Amino acid sequence: MRAVVQRTLSSSVTSEGVETGRAGAGLTVLLGVANEDDEKDAQYMADKIVHMRIFEDDQGKLNRSLLDIGGDMLIVSQFTLYGDVRHGRRPGFVQAAPPVLAETLYEQFVACVEDMGIRTASGRFRTEMVVSLENYGPVTLLVDSKKVF
Repeated sequence: MRAVVQRTLSSSVTSEGVETGRAGAGLTVLLGVANEDDEKDAQYMADKIVHMRIFEDDQGKLNRSLLDIGGDMLIVSQFTLYGDVRHGRRPGFVQAAPPVLAETLYEQFVACVEDMGIRTASGRFRTEMVVSLENYGPVTLLVDSKKVF
C-alpha cells in the first residue's frame, strides 16, 4: 500500500459534480493499493499515518500526531500511485490491485482510521474526482507499507 500524505488546513473531494467528502485541519491522504497488499498493510498504514508526528508543538517542533491535534483525514483512492513510468511514455499499472481487492482494502484502511477516533471523509471509489486542498507547511510525505525510500 502506498500513500501521499499532506498536512492540510482543509480539503474536499468532488465526484461526478457532487461533494462526497470534506475535512478540516489535519491530513489529506491519497491511497493506492497493490496486488500483494492485504489487511495487515491497511492496518499498518492507518497506524503509521495517524501516529506520524508531523504537527508542531508549542516550540514549533514536529512532535504532534493527528491524534494529538484532534485533526480530520480526507482519504482518496489513487490507483495511479502504482503507475510505472520507467519504460515508454504511458504508465503501466500492473502493480495496482484489481478494483475489488483495492476497494476492500481501501475501505479497511478508512475503517481502521475511524476506529482510532479520527473523523474521516472520502471520495467515491472508481469515479473521476476533483480534490481540492490547502497544503500547510507545506508538508508532504510518501508512506509505503512494503518499500523503503
